[in-house]
Amino acid sequence: KIFMNTLKYLQSNEFLLDVDLWRLFANLEELNKISLSFLKTFFGTMKEHVSKSDSPMDFSSILRKFFQGDLCQTHQIYCLNYASAVFYLENLRQREDFGIYLKQWCEQNEQCKRLHLPELLVAPLHRLTRYPLLLNNIWKRSTDETEKGFIWSLKEKVEKSIRDLEGKVKWLDNFQKFRQLQEVIIWPQVWDRDKRFFVPECLKQSLRENSSEHILSSANRLLLHEGRLTLAESTRFLDVYLFLFDDFLLITKIKRNKKKYGGSDTSLIPVCPSLTPELQSFIREGGFCTVLDQPIPLDRLILKNIDPVHVTVFSLRNAFLIQHENRYRQCIAVFLLQAQTETAKKTWMSQIETAISNYTMQHETKKSTAFCFPAESSEI
Repeated sequence: KIFMNTLKYLQSNEFLLDVDLWRLFANLEELNKISLSFLKTFFGTMKEHVSKSDSPMDFSSILRKFFQGDLCQTHQIYCLNYASAVFYLENLRQREDFGIYLKQWCEQNEQCKRLHLPELLVAPLHRLTRYPLLLNNIWKRSTDETEKGFIWSLKEKVEKSIRDLEGKVKWLDNFQKFRQLQEVIIWPQVWDRDKRFFVPECLKQSLRENSSEHILSSANRLLLHEGRLTLAESTRFLDVYLFLFDDFLLITKIKRNKKKYGGSDTSLIPVCPSLTPELQSFIREGGFCTVLDQPIPLDRLILKNIDPVHVTVFSLRNAFLIQHENRYRQCIAVFLLQAQTETAKKTWMSQIETAISNYTMQHETKKSTAFCFPAESSEI
């Protein structure tokens, strides 16, 4: 509340007017109000019971009022906004004026106890997860069977709402990450990627409309593993960044130019906190990734280990080979990759093998379900 009220005060004096209060604090005021109301009512009942020993400890009405009311729902609204708030805060902290607000106006306040805003914003998430523990402790000490049954069912509902919330938060985080990747990964046109393909200028516009960028727009796709490797070419070694998704592998070239393909400045792109620190740093430096070749579907990917014998002969270190086959099982591309360490190489190979296995298993299940017809009638 110190951070929120201070920001309100500064904005009333026409400072930091472009900072969005809701994006940063969401429904924090409403959450504080309902949480405080719950605690006052809860402890009020306990105090009354202690002062009047003959007074029954009736928790059912309090729990029904708050847990079947707005308490969990208000927490959920806040928690769903949390990932976005952290994302927004990370970008605001790059600004000098916002840094002064944080450090000089808020963090020096004794009530903050040297805690920073990110550490405080996460507190309501922790509180929500403690409610089932509270309900469980009340259930253990309850003597009335009807009340015990009610409290137990309430505890299960709260636990289910937390599980549902975790799924929604993961989905939002994944959505945010993929939206960032869409900004950073550049898909060059086929004639730019390979000089063998000639397309007259008059036809290029119609081909541009079939853009590959929307491949990463699916909210159901998962990014399993990513990282920097070295690609061995005939005359040089090339820095590449690989993205292993749950259905294909994408190999991209690392570009450090300040200007993005198309002209926009990538250094101004907000950086998603769920991306790897390496990629976050790379984006802040104005870097981006240009797709080297078409995505390699996992059912068309052949993974081969490079024997240590070739290390001295061809000056290869921690190397493995990725082969891309078409639907006729013809090899259409080969990538000889090197990791920085033997451990990194083993991790990559293990991640790719697991991804292929899971993808194959999933599609075999779908096929068996599709061809599972009901038994024929004996009359046919």
